[in-house]
Amino acid sequence: MDKQASDVVLQLQGVRKSFNSGLPNEVEILHGIDFTLRRGEFCAVVGPSGSGKSTLLNIVGLLDRPSQGTLAVCGQATEQLNDHELTRLRGHNIGFVFQFHNLLSAFSALENVMMPILGDVGWPDGAMMERAAKLLASVDLSQWQDQPVSQLSGGQQQRVALARALAMNPALLLADEPTGNLDTKSADAVFELLRSVSKDEGMAVLFVTHNPELAARCDKTITVIDGFVVT
Repeated sequence: MDKQASDVVLQLQGVRKSFNSGLPNEVEILHGIDFTLRRGEFCAVVGPSGSGKSTLLNIVGLLDRPSQGTLAVCGQATEQLNDHELTRLRGHNIGFVFQFHNLLSAFSALENVMMPILGDVGWPDGAMMERAAKLLASVDLSQWQDQPVSQLSGGQQQRVALARALAMNPALLLADEPTGNLDTKSADAVFELLRSVSKDEGMAVLFVTHNPELAARCDKTITVIDGFVVT
């Protein structure tokens, strides 16, 4: 495999998604999506509400399957994988950050970051705790690592969510409106942190946003309108 091919983290070809397939009320949401994302690329996904962005993100994140077309993650074709294999591929290669961070409020920042590793390994150990502590340090939260996340600010909670998303060292990070709930200063800080991690780790990022200023600061932009990608 040549270097250019090995740098491809995500590839979609002819991806379509229909709901109620075979029924009179069948509707196609995505219409033949093609795009490629490489290591270290930071790509904005923009488009009006209802355009198909969330459906596309669910398919890319292996949370849903396309009705037609092919999807490969880190060179692994996904069409023939069963649910267990998809879960494993997702867990080891894809991180998620959402507008609503979905942290476990009764647990500390450190414990929240450890959760994906715990789910994979099955038991806590010193190496896991060390990894979580280093990730929290990378998002400037070391002094709050033992605090329940319910006591942290919105910006701090989103940084915990980012550290958690990086726990398995994913090749691809899906960020769905991660700054949408934050004030301007916190939003800018989270965005710059994402950019820095992408550059330093060579991680590909799909960044869904309604903020045109943030989209303009990405390497490239994919515009989704009525289920079509307009580049």
